[in-house]
Amino acid sequence: MRIVGGRFKGRSLAAVKGLHTRPTSDKVREAVFNILPRDFPFRTVLDLFAGTGAMGIEALSRGAQEATFVDSDAAAIAVIKKNLELCNEKARVIKKDALAALKEFSRKNESFDLIIIDPPYSSELAIEALKAIDQGGTLSPGGIIVAEAAKRAPLEVELPGLVAIDERRYGDTIVYFLRHREGLDA
Repeated sequence: MRIVGGRFKGRSLAAVKGLHTRPTSDKVREAVFNILPRDFPFRTVLDLFAGTGAMGIEALSRGAQEATFVDSDAAAIAVIKKNLELCNEKARVIKKDALAALKEFSRKNESFDLIIIDPPYSSELAIEALKAIDQGGTLSPGGIIVAEAAKRAPLEVELPGLVAIDERRYGDTIVYFLRHREGLDA
């Protein structure tokens, strides 16, 4: 696994041992970041269910100024920290349940320009995280959510404040891009 673009392009990243963490493939990561705006207007990034931290580090590599990584697994937290060291990058790393972290960010009125959601495919956590973001105001105006799901379990949820603006399929993975409904005219 390596960084595919930006100032850290080509850097190898450590992986979490075992089968518990499924990192986003280099191919999917590259495709996602090629779909996002070229001038990368995302100053703050939240990588939920961060695993190795590859998605958030990719965002830092491409111009994000701040990143927050959230994962509940101690082994994943250790790997995220190691990968940040490999890139000589500093970021906030939080060992916490993603939904609890979203509640805390909401309570503190903290928002992010880019939110990446990549939970275990066999769970309902992506839908729960999207609901929490929709209700909690953690997505900045003009921000984008990138959510991954398995092709066999697509995200099917209607949210009053969010709308899917794009959807891409890569093998067994579906990647959704969402924005605030009110920001679509901007």
